[in-house]
Amino acid sequence: MNAPARSHLLVRPQATEGEYVRVTPASAGWEHLHFAARTMSAGESWSGFTGNCEYGFVILGGTCSVKSSRGTWDHIGRRPDVFHGMPYALYLPPETEFTVTALGGGLDLAYGWCQAGPGHQPRLVTPDQVQIEIRGGANATRQINSLFPPGFECHRLVAVEVYTPPGNWSSYPPHKHDVHRTAAAGKLIEADLEETYFYKLDRPEGYAIQRVYTADARLDETILARNNDLVLVPEGYHPVVSAHGYTTYYLNFLAGSAQSLAASDDPEHAWVRETWTSKDPRVPVVTLEMEQGTGNDSSV
Repeated sequence: MNAPARSHLLVRPQATEGEYVRVTPASAGWEHLHFAARTMSAGESWSGFTGNCEYGFVILGGTCSVKSSRGTWDHIGRRPDVFHGMPYALYLPPETEFTVTALGGGLDLAYGWCQAGPGHQPRLVTPDQVQIEIRGGANATRQINSLFPPGFECHRLVAVEVYTPPGNWSSYPPHKHDVHRTAAAGKLIEADLEETYFYKLDRPEGYAIQRVYTADARLDETILARNNDLVLVPEGYHPVVSAHGYTTYYLNFLAGSAQSLAASDDPEHAWVRETWTSKDPRVPVVTLEMEQGTGNDSSV
């Protein structure tokens, strides 16, 4: 029996060291968004230039220093992995040279970037600045950590972290953001956004399942996502479920027609919102207070 063909929306990690996953507009078949992740050993450095793009860096685990032509940040990051602490993130505008140096036990770093205009300043986002939102209800409860949310001082990038407890649904009811639509008064009701889902699981054998589909079934993919997998969402609805027994983390980067998360629910499933009367007590999965309680350094 032949193995089923891998979805064209699934990008598997290609290495265990260095840059282990990457997607570009050319490889994804879209216009704006790049994404990559890399590991670095203690003392290792990586240099780059943002060019005509803005970059958002998210420290998944470990610590680093960043020296750039727009500023220096000597010691950022502290969580050992995404399941044991709140995030640090760094925004760098276009035309910025940078060097990242891993400290301590090494570094796991993710970064998204897209073309942008000038006029924004670099900014370090520290754990105490990250707003936590508990979204959904019942077994569709999940935690959202806002890193570069709508309204962040940048041109186009948006980034959030999402934690989904075992057996729970996320990105639910299924929603989409593939058409730029405004109401009569000019209010944005849906943006046209490209999106990446970058997965981490709290156990190596864990997995999540993601469906990506359009109403006309022109696109209808069901994807098994494992640790360090990247799922592309060029259009359509895209719900996620975390396998029983495993906590799912994913990092979303988005870029498109607006610096926004405006989306519309699948009308066939929007009714479930009215059934939610309580939140799952397992959420939030990580908080600043929990992190401080572990004895980790809580200075920022």
